[in-house]
Amino acid sequence: MAAYEYDEAGVMATYFLITFLALILIPLTLSSFGKGSEKITHGCDCEACVLQRAQSKKREQGSLLSPKLTKKTYFVIVGWAVFAIACYRASQLKVTSKVYDPFEILGISSSATEKEIKSHYKKLSRAFHPDKVKPTAELTLEAIQDKFVQITKAYKSLTDETIRKNWLEWNNPDGPQSTSMGIALPKWIVESKNNIWVLGVYGLLFGGALPLLVGRWWFGNRQKTKDGIHANSAAAFFKTISEEATTEEVVSALGKAFKWEIPESKEAQAELDELEKTIQQKVGQQYAEVKKLTRDVNGELHVSRRRALILIYAHLTRLPINSTSLQNEQRQILLQTPLLLNALLNVSASRNWLTPTLAIMRINSYLAQALPPNAPTRVRLTQLPGVSKADIDSFSPRPREMTEVLSALEEKGDGRVGTVRKAISKWGRVEIVDAAFKVIGERVVAPSSIIFLVVKLRLTPPGSDTERKDVSVDEAKRIVQYNEKKDEEFLLAKQEAEDLPKSRSTGWAHAPHWPSSRKPTWWLVLGDEKQNRVVVPPVRISDIPYADPESDRDYRTYKIQFQGPPSTGVFTWKLFVVSDTFVAEEASKDLTLTIEHPPAVDQEPSEDEISEPDEDSLAGQMAAMRGGPVKKRRDEESDEESGTDDDEESDDDSSSDSDSD
Repeated sequence: MAAYEYDEAGVMATYFLITFLALILIPLTLSSFGKGSEKITHGCDCEACVLQRAQSKKREQGSLLSPKLTKKTYFVIVGWAVFAIACYRASQLKVTSKVYDPFEILGISSSATEKEIKSHYKKLSRAFHPDKVKPTAELTLEAIQDKFVQITKAYKSLTDETIRKNWLEWNNPDGPQSTSMGIALPKWIVESKNNIWVLGVYGLLFGGALPLLVGRWWFGNRQKTKDGIHANSAAAFFKTISEEATTEEVVSALGKAFKWEIPESKEAQAELDELEKTIQQKVGQQYAEVKKLTRDVNGELHVSRRRALILIYAHLTRLPINSTSLQNEQRQILLQTPLLLNALLNVSASRNWLTPTLAIMRINSYLAQALPPNAPTRVRLTQLPGVSKADIDSFSPRPREMTEVLSALEEKGDGRVGTVRKAISKWGRVEIVDAAFKVIGERVVAPSSIIFLVVKLRLTPPGSDTERKDVSVDEAKRIVQYNEKKDEEFLLAKQEAEDLPKSRSTGWAHAPHWPSSRKPTWWLVLGDEKQNRVVVPPVRISDIPYADPESDRDYRTYKIQFQGPPSTGVFTWKLFVVSDTFVAEEASKDLTLTIEHPPAVDQEPSEDEISEPDEDSLAGQMAAMRGGPVKKRRDEESDEESGTDDDEESDDDSSSDSDSD
């Protein structure tokens, strides 16, 4: 019969707590260390970008005296503190051994002989006999008697056959004992006087806190889409976006989402009103149109939407903000725009609309560089660090390229030359080296076949030299063969982007006005401009290498898999490579896909086909008896032919004789 024992000393409960915490804290801590992505140490080195990255890092991590820690970090720290306390407590606990060892009790070696055991027992019995040992304050009579009983049992366990058998079989000289099961709970938890409190705690945990957490998680997930935005925001995107959506409509759709994405606030209202007045003066009709499109059906403009639009346009027009609360709110809104724009892009791409798809992509770069949408060329040049629109207007002739701005600054001996040159050297101007349609193992593209769009890209900053140095004929052949081999291997591989050394990755982009460090990415999209249709949904790529004339392969290859049209014909499409960081730095290329039926295979007799048997063979005779075809002998055929010729000659002679008559 089992006997249950409560852990009055807290020994088992302590070890249970240590085990439970270890199972949770160890993987949680390892995931925290491994969560951080690979550190990027290179990128744009202009002064504005270096300062912006330092400020962003300080905001995200805090200082040494006031570090910014996440809830997860706090949980891990508190958990390890409790774990350390539990370990210390366990080290102070005294645990009695449950393994019965008579040799240990007698204090002799396990290899001792029976004579040595008896001799040692006599010494111990004289020393610990209750009649010969006087009790003291530290050694009570009960302790003396227990010690003598243990010595006697240990001696009999080694000398008496019955008791020895009980010890070997049941680990106890008295034979089998009742089963004892320990419970890792302190005894006070199950005491009757504490029942009310224990049940109350259980009721709060399992009847209140647990359903609340599960309900919050469940209903919270139901309110979010797979893109991570509010379900109402996604519904607003579907209703707002249209096939011919303009940039203003895209911005208004983005503004509508903030009704559900950010909490309603009324802080710094006076400064917000002043910002709106300044925006109306600088942007004018565009802001008024966006604000009008953002209103509800009843004509009302939600407070959160208005605040979001004002703060977004304050960023696009580079207006300074004094209020700390508005700065934090603007930062929160801007950092949320990529997620919302990605969801909006999925809505547009799911309907195969090309115009709004390209507009949504381009909005990302305007936000990254803090420029108004559809900005003219002279405004786009203000992406360069420290260069304003007034600077562009002061140059004569007015520059239209970044290299011209750099030349104008050099002529003036301006101190901004160095930082502008650094920004241009890491500029993300993309170049399409090559783009083609490929079908594995086929020369022609058949209807409904699996097609790969293979694109080779590289970055060529303004003014960079991409011309390869003169090489010998053998070296040129080697480079061509090397690239062809690489292309073939990549086409057969499963990966969508060619492997790139870490040293050639893009690094941080030039984005001094973006509220955090930004790594540039690009979209690849194949579209039909005539029909305004997306042929292949957008694919996001990153780490396009910079052009290097000294390298045998200074580009990176990407591929997109899609199913070809089901009908034959010639399809004229266009490939777009759009940047999410650099304004107006995109590339495009017209592509032609010819779909045709594969060539018919010649119907030649197979080598496996059985020919007709000869007439004079056994198989031929049997075939002739059955009425089947047989091959005639060549001499008969020749005789028949000669006979036919003779007949023809005789006919000719007779005809000639008749003519002479």
